[in-house]
Amino acid sequence: MTTTVTENSYEDQSRRIICKNPFLNIKFFVFCHGFLQLSQLLLSGYLKSSISTIEKRFGLSSQTSGLLASFNEVGNTLLIVFVSYFGSRVHRPRFIGCGAILVSIAGFLMSLPHFITGLYEYDQSIASVFRNSTDLCQPDLSVSTRNLSGTNCAPHAVKENREVLLILFIGQALLGIGGVPIQPFGISYIDDYASERNSPLYLGILFAVTIIGPGVAFMLGSAILRYYVDINKIPLEEIQLTNKDPRWVGAWWLGFLVAATLMALSAIPYFFFPKEMPKEVVKGSKNEIKASKDLLNELKSKSELMQSLSLTKFIKLFPLILLRNLRHPVYLLVVLAQVNLSAMVAGLATFMGKFLERQFSLTASFANMIIGSVNIPGAMVGIVVGGAIMKKFQMTLKQCGGMCVIGMLLCVIFALPLLFLGCPTQKVAGLNYRGKYHLHYSDAGQHAFECNSKCNCLDKAYNPICGSDGVEYISPCFAGCEVVNSDVNENKVLNYTNCRCISANGTDGYASPGTCGTNCFHLLLPFVILSCLAGILASTSHTPSFMLILRSVQPEDKSFAIGIQFLLLRVFAWMPGPVLYGSAIDTTCILWEKKCKKNAACRYYDNDLFRQRFLGLQFFFEVGAFLCFVAVFVILRRQERETRNATEPKTIPEKEKLAEKSRKNLDSKV
Repeated sequence: MTTTVTENSYEDQSRRIICKNPFLNIKFFVFCHGFLQLSQLLLSGYLKSSISTIEKRFGLSSQTSGLLASFNEVGNTLLIVFVSYFGSRVHRPRFIGCGAILVSIAGFLMSLPHFITGLYEYDQSIASVFRNSTDLCQPDLSVSTRNLSGTNCAPHAVKENREVLLILFIGQALLGIGGVPIQPFGISYIDDYASERNSPLYLGILFAVTIIGPGVAFMLGSAILRYYVDINKIPLEEIQLTNKDPRWVGAWWLGFLVAATLMALSAIPYFFFPKEMPKEVVKGSKNEIKASKDLLNELKSKSELMQSLSLTKFIKLFPLILLRNLRHPVYLLVVLAQVNLSAMVAGLATFMGKFLERQFSLTASFANMIIGSVNIPGAMVGIVVGGAIMKKFQMTLKQCGGMCVIGMLLCVIFALPLLFLGCPTQKVAGLNYRGKYHLHYSDAGQHAFECNSKCNCLDKAYNPICGSDGVEYISPCFAGCEVVNSDVNENKVLNYTNCRCISANGTDGYASPGTCGTNCFHLLLPFVILSCLAGILASTSHTPSFMLILRSVQPEDKSFAIGIQFLLLRVFAWMPGPVLYGSAIDTTCILWEKKCKKNAACRYYDNDLFRQRFLGLQFFFEVGAFLCFVAVFVILRRQERETRNATEPKTIPEKEKLAEKSRKNLDSKV
């Protein structure tokens, strides 16, 4: 009777304390951590949504932008190993708060290049009304008097470009370092103080947020990239471009400010959470009431155990545990399969928006909307379906392996047609199309034909127009256009006329501003459907593969096995993946922007090569994951057969001996 009264009074006292102070409530911690993780993923995912815009703004190659996108993993990887060592020794909420502040600083730092550089410059025709006509055909103007964007190669311009790159890379490194304590410390803190009944629910909520976060980041990119990059520097009426123009650069910096501000706000509560809080009590659960009383002693004993292990011993012990886990063939093969899938996801997340822009002539905003509203939710559906199937059928290890094999096989089948869904690069005069009047471009210089030989065009000009003959020209000058017709009120170009190189019924033709496009929009819907289905099927292997890892190692090695898994994924997938994809994309470029005689951003790609190499890498990684899962299934089936045979007589003579022995025993009893 006394025990019951004590337990009830303890439960009531705990609830009164929690009601008065929300920072002693694990539910409030879960809410804060969900908001924090969403803000962190919003910041890290936003860079991927705006990567093609940043390339265009600062003249970066895809390889450089891929390295930039993966650079946050460098700082993260260097420090993540020590989280398991320091996790029980530090004030976890405060460390999470400090990490969040560092991530917020990184976000603000990533937006800094916009404020320290000048206005975005691009070649103009309508500027002739106010300043000069840089990209029209002007026979009386010498080449040396033209003033085009990108012609300035002064030392201060080169230095400015290096400073921009340095700031972006430092921001990415800080983003990775600041993110180190957020997820591991948050999950362990929740698991320590949540009730056994509610802990899976809380962790499931956080896991759902990690899936939704990148989708929200791409939707943020879709909304923000509709605004012009220098919207804070020049009046709206002076903006001559539309977001459909290939020269358009969106306000990439604004998303970093939004995400960094949210990150700073989400960090504040963590400085008020205690190092230890009362264990969550579920009404009527006497076992958990007892557990709450014993929690402090348990934590102290764990802390003393960790304190006995010095940092030097921890570092020496780590390689031994690593090798012990890597000797498990199932563990090694599953991690290798996940490396393939993670490398694929890293590359697709970074450059899928750019691929859609180039292949289907989409705006950056629309491409981001497709990724954020279709592809990422599809992956979330696949993960949920995979977990539901496992729960429904209570799968064995062999069945988990079989599920991974089936999911990846179907993924490969649906991904194969994507290699053929696309269109070639539009006809560009002198680049991939040579008509009667057209100019031939080369790296060494241009060879002018009669139609534009007297126009004094510059190589660096880039103001694409679409001729009435269906051919694209990189500037009005190369098309021999002498007149630009504009709407003075809206400061917009309407069309170009008197174009000598555009033949229309024997007379000089006309052209409209902007690119002709690939005329491939009709293939966008089937491409999106097939890629979404492939993503769903690949994602069904996520949960069963995770269970294969947990069940294939020794129980005392589970925490280290998961840590090693994420370490290997970072080193062999998340870091090299975007760089590999970016390098492959650069090999398909057919016309580079030049800055100081060096390649900058690519202006035109060979779309067929782009599609084959970009989606070919995706197919390669999917096949690699499939083969690894097949090997896992074969090993598990063999192990199951050996286990079954070990419990049964192996040969017929052995069975006869056992039968004879049982008969003798029966006779002796009789």
